Amino acid sequence: MRVLFYGTPAFALPTLSALLERHTVVGVVTQPDRPAGRGQRARPSVVKQAAVARGLPVLQPPHLRDPEWSERLAVLEPEVAVVVAFGQILPQRILDVPPRGSINLHASLLPRYRGAAPVAWAIIRGERETGVSTFLIDAGMDTGPILLQRATPIGPEETAGELADRLATLGAELMIETLDRLDAITPRPQDAGAATPAPRLRKEDGVLDWTLPATDLAALIRGVNPWPGGATQGPTGRLLIWRARALAGSGEPGTLTTTGDTLSIGTGAGLLEPVLVQPENRRAMTWEAFLRGARLGPGARVGAPVSRR
Repeated sequence: MRVLFYGTPAFALPTLSALLERHTVVGVVTQPDRPAGRGQRARPSVVKQAAVARGLPVLQPPHLRDPEWSERLAVLEPEVAVVVAFGQILPQRILDVPPRGSINLHASLLPRYRGAAPVAWAIIRGERETGVSTFLIDAGMDTGPILLQRATPIGPEETAGELADRLATLGAELMIETLDRLDAITPRPQDAGAATPAPRLRKEDGVLDWTLPATDLAALIRGVNPWPGGATQGPTGRLLIWRARALAGSGEPGTLTTTGDTLSIGTGAGLLEPVLVQPENRRAMTWEAFLRGARLGPGARVGAPVSRR
């Protein structure tokens, strides 16, 4: 099948690779090069890099709303479009280009967690199961009829980054199955009443409120790893907590409390024991190494207001 592929981040790479093994990818549409790094030099997306390495035509429309793009894409004569974390809404004239439709791979069990950050919010909200869905794109945001779905459990210590890597592979398999069975699948409308939002994460979503239960804070820390990180105020500035575990016990919220041979942090219910932290302007380190360097003891406090910029 002649496939037009839309994608930008690493999450899209397994699907692109799988398509190249089974179908003819007539073109790759990805976001324009963006400034990155200290020098703010224009950097291509990882999907563009992979496409160039395979000798595929690459298109980088700043705005697909511009009328000429539908004509440029039509020249490629795709039968179907596959969309994986592209980063732009596809207008109707673009959706109409491939005669067999445009199929999106989404990292949740729709209609739950519609939006830009389904993996993060599933973990933050304490879900024990998630999955991947393929659906036909319509004019709404992740609202089109579902083609296929596949569920998977969320590991008790799995971060958003780790889960996304697994779902990317699972999603690639599901997309290939979807294309293989496309003629036999009856699209299933989504239940709008069961929909939940998964908006793009903001930096302030990672700020830790120590009055919340430890289990909620541990889930939040997993959900905002790798970005923006669970943030609180340490003795020398902003402190990011990358991994932590919830423990039984009690302590004043935001106050260090002795637990065994280490220190944990009191919360609204239970204790939170950081595992991997990163002080401001330093590399990540174990909680024990941080405590030694910071010379903190029982009764010390964390959690003064941190920057929300």
